Amino acid sequence: MSRSGDDRGQPADDGSGALRRIAPPARRFLARRRGVLGRLAVWSLVEAGQAFLVGYSVAHSLDRGFLAGDTREGLLWLAVALGAVLLGTPVSRGVFAQLAGLTEPLRDGLVRRAVDRSMAQALDSPGGADQSAVSRLTNQVEIARDSFAGLVLTLRSFLFTAAGALLGLLSLHPALLVVILPPLLGGLALFLATLRPMAAAQRRALAADEALGDHAARARAALRDLTACGTGPQVARRGADLVAGAAAASRALAGWAAVRTMALGIAGHLPVLALLVAVPWLRGRGVTTGALLGAFTYLVQSLLPALHTLMTALGAAGARLLVVLDRIVGPAPAAITACAGPEPARPALTAVGSPTAGDHGRRGADITSPVPATADRLPSPGVPDPPPPARRSRSCADGRPTAAVELRSVTLSYGVRARPVLDSLDLSVAPGEHLAVVGPSGIGKSTLTRLIAGTLAPSSGEVRVAGREVAGRAAHELTRLRTLVPQEAYVFSGTVGDNLAYLRPDAGRTDLDATVRDLGLRSLVARLGGLDGSLRPDELSPGERQLLALARAHLSPAPLLLLDEATCHLDPASEARAEEALARRPGTLLVVAHRLSSAVRADRVLVLDGVEAVCGRHEEVLARSPLYRDLTGHWNDGPHQGA
Repeated sequence: MSRSGDDRGQPADDGSGALRRIAPPARRFLARRRGVLGRLAVWSLVEAGQAFLVGYSVAHSLDRGFLAGDTREGLLWLAVALGAVLLGTPVSRGVFAQLAGLTEPLRDGLVRRAVDRSMAQALDSPGGADQSAVSRLTNQVEIARDSFAGLVLTLRSFLFTAAGALLGLLSLHPALLVVILPPLLGGLALFLATLRPMAAAQRRALAADEALGDHAARARAALRDLTACGTGPQVARRGADLVAGAAAASRALAGWAAVRTMALGIAGHLPVLALLVAVPWLRGRGVTTGALLGAFTYLVQSLLPALHTLMTALGAAGARLLVVLDRIVGPAPAAITACAGPEPARPALTAVGSPTAGDHGRRGADITSPVPATADRLPSPGVPDPPPPARRSRSCADGRPTAAVELRSVTLSYGVRARPVLDSLDLSVAPGEHLAVVGPSGIGKSTLTRLIAGTLAPSSGEVRVAGREVAGRAAHELTRLRTLVPQEAYVFSGTVGDNLAYLRPDAGRTDLDATVRDLGLRSLVARLGGLDGSLRPDELSPGERQLLALARAHLSPAPLLLLDEATCHLDPASEARAEEALARRPGTLLVVAHRLSSAVRADRVLVLDGVEAVCGRHEEVLARSPLYRDLTGHWNDGPHQGA
């Protein structure tokens, strides 16, 4: 199972690398908002003056007022202190009004960056899914916004409040700074020393959380394949390892949080204790009672609360902000393969669906094609070239034509001791040929289509499409080779035209109209409001969804179409028209037949009976395969008769 966001195997990052990556865009962001920063600085200067006045007024209310016997002056100084406290309300309002000018543009920019990265990854790996994109767009962007807002508030408040308080202490008596500053700076230094390792621990915790979520999402999507392949225990063990890793990362983060708490205790409580212990020494050097009370006021009212808030914000919000910004703005994490044991390939279907994994076919004889060999030119990536003419042959170096589909001694077993679903199957399908696959339910028909599509790897043998081995091939390469239409058709909310052109974005109006005409969809498209009409998947019947998926496949530039009971919800007439239109399309068509008529329309029929595979024209297989004769009788007598 592939996943992104796991830091295992990558060099440990102590936070300095992230800081270097974040610093340039951060400077550019702040440089474009100098006006907001200037207004914030003005309000912060007012806040510094407020902090200075509170302690200064308390000290002078004692020294010049109450202790000097002048109650009136003492009350006047207390009134000044009260006014300074009340000044905090308009200051806070002004600060928050300017803060929005920083936080909202940051959030918008991060959302755009996260979307751009996810879209770029989707274009680079069309069959993949960025499972951590949702976390970046929701949780991580909001973490960054809230952390940035808290950091700006606390850092600004500490700098200006501390400046006002220290200036006030100096104005009262310089000896006060000698007592207060050493424990204050010691605690702050210890706290700053924890920032880098705590950022690294925060980064590992976030990476572990993303990796665990990604693993859970992929495992949940592949539950049926995991059960069928017997790889559930390995994936469960991998999940347990990820849970243990996340727990270890959380414990490491908690350890550094404990050190931060100790630093907070040193910086937050020792200055007050030192001031109390040093009172006799301070009194001997001429520090007045009012100055001592003013110093306590500065500590308790301004300096220590600001320091406590700063250390809490830097230790939590600062570390989170650094890590989250690096994950959104920094380079995308490399995908790391971390699979314990064999695991089925993740589907990368060009027409999304979930084919049945539990089919049980058995053995196949050598099956070669009597139909003249023809070939299709592969479209280029991105916007594909127009499909080439049908019935054209591309040859190997020795002159033999390249088969559109070729299976060489393919065996597939869901488990070491399990009976093979397909056993030593050889098959060659010529370019431009129309092949129908029939057999009882669960015999291996859907398994065969998945092997050819490259979404399931054989236990042994080789599967080739247009001469290229499909096992281990990248999703975007498989998309160029084939289009798989499963039984459960995928239709998304959007316009009818967008749904039809999903596999061929450059399709013009003429191409869309031709597809609608060929598949007999005019009445359906008209009912939906035309090609520009909006559709909702839940308002369509299963048959209507299948028709739209078949039209999408008709427009696809891939030279091979695989229909896995993709017409089971259609009436016989609609099925016949759709299959005939797809057979006329340049390229090769392989259909898992739902009715006898599908088999009769095909150039050849492949019968899987669990013992021996039989392939040939309808009349030939009818003579050679008892199972096919039984199925023909069932189809003729049953409700699915459509010949």
